[in-house]
Amino acid sequence: MNNELKEKLKELPDKPGCYMMRDRKGRIIYIGKALSLRKRVQSYFRPATIRNAPPKLRSMVNSVEDIEIVVVRNETEALLTEGNLIKQYKPRYNVLLRDDKRYLALRADPDAPVPRLTTCRIIRSDGALYFGPFPSSAVVRTVQEFLEKRYGLRKCSPIVPDEENHRHCMNEILRFCSAPCIDKITLEDYRANFNEACAFLRGERLGIIEEVRTLMEKHAKKHDYEKAALWRDTWIAMHKMIKERAKVRSTPEFNKAEALTGIRQLAEILDLPQIPHRIEGFDISNLFGTHSVASMVVALDGVPDKRFYRRFRIKTVEGADDPRSMAEVITRRYKRLKDECSALPQLIMIDGGITQLRASRAALRTLALDIPAVGLAKQMEEIVVDHPQQSSIVLPHESNALKILIRLRDEAHRFAVDYHRRLRNRTIRESALDEIPGVGPAKKAALLKHFGSVYRLARASIDEIIAVPGINRSQADAIQRLLGNRK
Repeated sequence: MNNELKEKLKELPDKPGCYMMRDRKGRIIYIGKALSLRKRVQSYFRPATIRNAPPKLRSMVNSVEDIEIVVVRNETEALLTEGNLIKQYKPRYNVLLRDDKRYLALRADPDAPVPRLTTCRIIRSDGALYFGPFPSSAVVRTVQEFLEKRYGLRKCSPIVPDEENHRHCMNEILRFCSAPCIDKITLEDYRANFNEACAFLRGERLGIIEEVRTLMEKHAKKHDYEKAALWRDTWIAMHKMIKERAKVRSTPEFNKAEALTGIRQLAEILDLPQIPHRIEGFDISNLFGTHSVASMVVALDGVPDKRFYRRFRIKTVEGADDPRSMAEVITRRYKRLKDECSALPQLIMIDGGITQLRASRAALRTLALDIPAVGLAKQMEEIVVDHPQQSSIVLPHESNALKILIRLRDEAHRFAVDYHRRLRNRTIRESALDEIPGVGPAKKAALLKHFGSVYRLARASIDEIIAVPGINRSQADAIQRLLGNRK
């Protein structure tokens, strides 16, 4: 293990994220996810692990020359990021996920003679309704089971179930099936129940979630903790599913009228002194805690406007300290606007919880600026406010006000991660050439411009490398030896 890799292993954050292992030639050979990047990645390099590992794992670890990480906000995001990175880079050691594994979705075909809910991993253009996919299969199956019981939906597989099928079926007894196959319910009423289940999956019957919470509390008060736990698990699964759907719904553009309605709602809900025609949103992204970056995105009248987006490299904060990093960015951004006598936004949105929000508000007070600021928490999409009487505001997921904040938060996160990735790739791309004597910044830039990547440079011949202006034969020979083309 080289010294640089040893140092990186020491500095890994105890945060969720994804890690990418690269070989000597800069190729990504393995991508994984972790709830704690520090614990997971360091575990690969323990002597006992290497000594007792199967040949495939031992070979992979021995090939690792460098490691990159991407810090994310939670385990779900790490799972999704891992899948996307594996599909993009196709590392040769990721055998288990190279088959393009897909997440689970719910399928509902309203044109079926007796429709039902089924699970699937491939979404087709077949006229059916699809909900998802969702990262957690357990969430999908829990919500499916709840809806089947609540609305009496059939579980059996025949296209048109009949009395003969019912004779061998226990679903009516065990799963609360309304048994349309023996006319215990009319087909019209059955379809009405099926449509209600689909309405919930579209996010149109959120009151059901509160009913489930009431049942959970009712059984808990009766000390029937087993049933209370079952309702609790169902309640949690519903929240997770609706949250994921809210993220999907926030992505498409909504019209100008909805956006204007949303900013008026924000002004009323947050008791703002004026309608927030300009909202500025911020997010922090880290790379090993030493390459922290921030993004600023802007919404004008509720609609993101990329003309005003800005990127920041954190200058004064060591390590992965999001609150202090956020305070630095807020200070730099609004000190400049104040010094230039430029117009200020009517609302600031922070991607994060109360600690990031308080750090931001403290920075604004230091500048003697009174700009309203809120956070957007990741768990239940709560609007975080720093008030003595109220710490958060929960809005319906169909609220235009919430949609504006979610879209802006997702844009800030995307923009920060994109900048973070560009810096990471530049660091990885350029660092492989830093060890070559006599190859300074100008020659390194010339090599990268000529070949396009270290990967192509590693496969170039001596004559092709010498063709780059300023590179002599001894340097070309050193490049080949360093990048693994020659012994």
